[in-house]
Amino acid sequence: MFDTESRPALDAAGAGAAAVLDRLREGPREQSTARTLSDKARAIIDKPMAAPISPIVLAGTVRVAEFALMVLVGLAIFLVYIEPIQPQLPRYFAAVLVVATLATLAFQIADIYQVHAFRGHEKQYMRLASAWSVVFLIVIGASFFLKAGEMFSRVWLGAYYVFGLAALITSRKVLFYIVRRWTHEGRLTRRTVIVGGGEPGERVITELRRQKDTGIELVGMFDDRGDRGGDECAGLAKLGTVDDLVEFGRRTRVDLVIFSLPITAENRILHMLRKLWVLPLDIRLAAHTNKLQFRPRSYSYIGKIPVIDVFDRPIADWDVVMKWLFDKVIGTLALIALSPVLLAAAVAIKLDSKGPVIFRQKRYGFNNDLIEVYKFRSMYTDKTDATAAKLVTKDDPRVTRVGRFIRKTSIDELPQLFNVVFKGNLSLVGPRPHAVNAKAEARLYADAVDGYFARHRVKPGITGWAQINGWRGETDTHEKIQARVEHDLYYIENWSLLLDLSILLRTPVSLLKSENAY
Repeated sequence: MFDTESRPALDAAGAGAAAVLDRLREGPREQSTARTLSDKARAIIDKPMAAPISPIVLAGTVRVAEFALMVLVGLAIFLVYIEPIQPQLPRYFAAVLVVATLATLAFQIADIYQVHAFRGHEKQYMRLASAWSVVFLIVIGASFFLKAGEMFSRVWLGAYYVFGLAALITSRKVLFYIVRRWTHEGRLTRRTVIVGGGEPGERVITELRRQKDTGIELVGMFDDRGDRGGDECAGLAKLGTVDDLVEFGRRTRVDLVIFSLPITAENRILHMLRKLWVLPLDIRLAAHTNKLQFRPRSYSYIGKIPVIDVFDRPIADWDVVMKWLFDKVIGTLALIALSPVLLAAAVAIKLDSKGPVIFRQKRYGFNNDLIEVYKFRSMYTDKTDATAAKLVTKDDPRVTRVGRFIRKTSIDELPQLFNVVFKGNLSLVGPRPHAVNAKAEARLYADAVDGYFARHRVKPGITGWAQINGWRGETDTHEKIQARVEHDLYYIENWSLLLDLSILLRTPVSLLKSENAY
């Protein structure tokens, strides 16, 4: 469940993360039910909010875009000036690639691929011009020592320098306006809450506000000590307790939680982590006020504030992009390849019993949000159970003749490809979404399994690690749902694109073992 080898030290004795994270496994984890939040918290939740953009993905996209721009400028000058005279495209194309590659490396060294540089500070243009000039000095020097100066036009090289620099500065100006708008919309900031008030909380909040370009948007403060400390801390509104934070994090975007508590408050920290680990966010422990010192590699930094990484969002930055592309590309191909099966199933359902072909059901999705999932109807219309108040059992009279077959073979799940490709609320691979009233031994899943909601830290999927390991179908007992959740949490903590591909390839084989699917 927890990757204890990759977590930095937390405990005051300095024994390392393994011992502390083992403590999180001990005892039941508290589950949160819907809570009545304060007026201040509800006002933040109700405020419209644009979709976030990862600064890491943005920086990578700018690198690729500027590389392409440098190549296009060099080739355009070649086609306008050189090509009408004599065809030397391979030679000049190679030279353009060398210049673009060296320039990308030079810009990286000049540190102008950071969001704060994109916001238009004048220094970035000076650094960009300096790096671009150094690249051309290197190219000119290399061509001199290699005696290759006669192979390239000096007019082309001079024009490439001038027009390339102009294109880069222009593109940065355009980027400045785009980034400024995104910053104003809050799309490039990490929405952050502080846990813990008092003097430590004031010091963290004050330090974060003092620093520029940290990318932090302070949303509010939460404290588990009830009414102690007043309604605010260093001017930051207190929004509730840590229990309220769990509900708050499910109803609005929270990217980062910073604990301002001292490391010596180990029991309080562990108690709160048991509540917060079910949320898809990063958790950090501020360490700038602590007297205990750990090895430098144990720390990361938010601005100049040293923090200890406790939990990370399971799938973030480029991983989100890769998983999105995987879902869209493979999902579209699967939809095309399986279209005959989808059509045949739809016809069979229509001929077998009256009613719609598609059955829509509310299920829990990412971050505990309710989503509508598509399935082929497998029950008689007057006996459908949209909330799954009663699980389907063997020889269930509510299931039609065609329904038994499509449930046994999981053909009834194929319309969920539309959820993946068009609605985007499902992935091809992930924890299976459960219906809102699904029960095991007359208990809701969330009540039957501690930490159940932690499986919602990633987007649910059509198939998953639990399904290919035999935990498919009926989950009528505590042991079955417990095993499924444990497999789901293993998948979340060990996610990779290769794991997704492996699960997808093994799914058809796992369907042959269908003794628990009714």
